[in-house]
Amino acid sequence: MSDTIDTMASTTQRRDIARDRIVKAAADLLCEQGPAAVTTRRVAHEAGLQPPALYRVFQDKDDLLDAAAEHVFAQHVASKQTTAPSDDPVEDLRAGWHTQISFGLANPYVYGLMLDPARARDTPAQAKGVRILAERVHRIAAAGRLRVSEEHAVNLIRSAGVGTVHTLLTLPPEQSDPRLADAAFDAIARAILADEPAVPTHDRAAVVAAFRTLVPELPSLSKAEAALLDEWLQR
Repeated sequence: MSDTIDTMASTTQRRDIARDRIVKAAADLLCEQGPAAVTTRRVAHEAGLQPPALYRVFQDKDDLLDAAAEHVFAQHVASKQTTAPSDDPVEDLRAGWHTQISFGLANPYVYGLMLDPARARDTPAQAKGVRILAERVHRIAAAGRLRVSEEHAVNLIRSAGVGTVHTLLTLPPEQSDPRLADAAFDAIARAILADEPAVPTHDRAAVVAAFRTLVPELPSLSKAEAALLDEWLQR
């Protein structure tokens, strides 16, 4: 029995090692030359494996491309998590914006795959990236600087970021505007941020957004009551 278990564990380990080598080779080809370069023969050669090994791990080329894109984006998200927050949540949001724009411009093939409607899906790395953004928006709300709901702010920032990267990638070189990313962030900031920390008589929306961050911490409310209060505040 133990020999069988050991054999199964060894087989799984070899499979995981082979998968890592395949994904890394495919990711390198994808980043450098695009999806067309990610062929079975080339990936197998770069990974030091025989072509049939790929089909034991991935169903088809699309499956492999998705894994390669996820690998690259996961590394990007992991690097964002190593950045400690500063005392200014708005500047942290700005820094995160520029990091995301820079990633998209430096990895057009990966970005294109991730945004392709035909293959759109929520991957672990994408979900983690959204959580990081939501945490930064939450800090702004807690500081009384958010004039819209956190959910609306996150969705607005995400859509603006995608549009900015797409525009910069598709503009002819002679029409490219290096100031576009800054201008886009400034427009988002005007739409979602209050100029100063919320004061009830100045910006009621910012007060509501700030108060929503405290609702989960109110000790006298049950989970159901807190959820109901949050729903009222959103309205």
